[in-house]
Amino acid sequence: MNEAIWIYPTNTELAETLSKEMEIPIEIARILVNRNITDRDTAQSFLYGTLDNLQDPFLMSGMRAAVDRLRNACLRGEKIVIFGDYDVDGVLSVVILTRALQALGGDVDYFIPNRLSQGYGIKPSYLDIVLEKKAQVVVSVDCGIKAVEFVERAKTHGVDVIITDHHLPGADLPQALAVLDPVIQDSAYPDKYLAGIGVAFKLIQALFEEDGRAELLPHYLKLVSIGTVADVVALRGENRLFVKFGLKGLENVSNPGLKKLLDICQLSGKKVSVGDVGFRIGPRINAAGRMGKADLAVRLFFTKNVEECHSMVQELDQLNSKRRNVEGKIFSQALKMIKNRSLEKKYKILVLGSENWHRGVIGIVASKLKELFHRPVLLFALVDGKALGSGRSIKEFSLIDCLHANKSFCLNHGGHTLAVGCELTIENMDAFRSAVTSYAESKISDEDLKKKIIIDAHIDFDQIDSGFLDYLSLLSPFGVGNSKPIFMTQKAEVVLEPKKLKGKHSKFLLKHNERVFEALGWGKGDLADTICKGELVDIAYSIQTSVYLGEEKLNLSLEDMKKSTITSPIP
Repeated sequence: MNEAIWIYPTNTELAETLSKEMEIPIEIARILVNRNITDRDTAQSFLYGTLDNLQDPFLMSGMRAAVDRLRNACLRGEKIVIFGDYDVDGVLSVVILTRALQALGGDVDYFIPNRLSQGYGIKPSYLDIVLEKKAQVVVSVDCGIKAVEFVERAKTHGVDVIITDHHLPGADLPQALAVLDPVIQDSAYPDKYLAGIGVAFKLIQALFEEDGRAELLPHYLKLVSIGTVADVVALRGENRLFVKFGLKGLENVSNPGLKKLLDICQLSGKKVSVGDVGFRIGPRINAAGRMGKADLAVRLFFTKNVEECHSMVQELDQLNSKRRNVEGKIFSQALKMIKNRSLEKKYKILVLGSENWHRGVIGIVASKLKELFHRPVLLFALVDGKALGSGRSIKEFSLIDCLHANKSFCLNHGGHTLAVGCELTIENMDAFRSAVTSYAESKISDEDLKKKIIIDAHIDFDQIDSGFLDYLSLLSPFGVGNSKPIFMTQKAEVVLEPKKLKGKHSKFLLKHNERVFEALGWGKGDLADTICKGELVDIAYSIQTSVYLGEEKLNLSLEDMKKSTITSPIP
């Protein structure tokens, strides 16, 4: 694999100006400018924003019609059915909107399709479920933007449909009573990066503000923060506020199901991070949908019986363990296919499939392979004559554009720039692989395939003190769109022989300006084989804090390490 390229943004003048105006360290100002936060007002909102900075929900087109219809449905006792997706975003969207409408007196039911047997989206045949439940109103969450036929069929039966989604539409918008989606052309909403649960929350915000219940909104942010992080949307604008205040709320919860979930994640009463959501909480909720049991995750948050909650959380934990085992096997098989045929040296996109792969897990494996080889990956589960695909991409290449360009091969497809799903017949697989491979070859340069590390600021070890860490904490929560800052320190001395941990990680003790820090290279065990005690190294790293035996410990998480040279420049 190619050696990583270190990139040093040139923003000195902007950073110096912002540093003076905000009275913050120049390094913190550099980080802000690197994230296109260049003026005082934007920086003030980013660092010190509150829930008062949330946008007016009625700025979103369709919101007035949606609110009026749902309030009338609640007043008249009409049946409302919520359709959701089976991932964390969709499941928790169902939970919060159901609870909100019930709080307003609504008669609410929900439906989430089985990922394995029914697949994604609102199919026209699902109207039979609506009619069976005798519902007058349907609300979609985290799906529905392409449900043109379903909406048409619903209208012929006198059922009003409200779409809430955050995905890109197809050629035609559903002619629903209201379509709430910040990314559609006429949405008029200033924040385009909401997750599905963010759009559902804006609907709740509008409903509660109309009903004089706005004080209840912060309680919903606990689940909104989990859904937002799990859907890997940009933590900017409202998403940042949702996550910042939602994670804080997770330190003190009363919902029995959520409490038990935090218990099994060993997070009860603790400060919950974005990483905790991404690697502990989210995967357990997601495992239910991936393994075909999304309803289990929904019911967890409605059950008040503590013993039943315990049983459900145990089952979610078991499903997650099963998911990890299945994922590990698929990853090993895919990696063997790639290495045996040297596919990473031949192709700029990796397209693989197998009859033995679980369709609910291949997206996670695609993401891991994308990180490993730094190129887009499409994996397919081959089932009953169909190739069911899930893909992940690097930021330099739009997978959804790739699928649009090759839609003639697909039975259906959808997703985002960096993550997609699609379905085609197995007999079309070879032609599809050839077409997307050619497309990727024309769009991806050799430079695009090199991993790039953006250095936010050059610092010395003696600058990492409590004051600097306090400023750094104002930049959190970190995630997509607001990545954890990467610092660079030059000519640090390796003071002990490096250690290799579990064969795949590395551990160093580094000294610079009389300060010593432990540096950990997760998944970078090869560094311990190439660097020796006494050598001087340049390091790119983020600053990590963890709690061990009640004490907070600080270490450096290595992004990369290079032996220092006499000519190593200081940017």
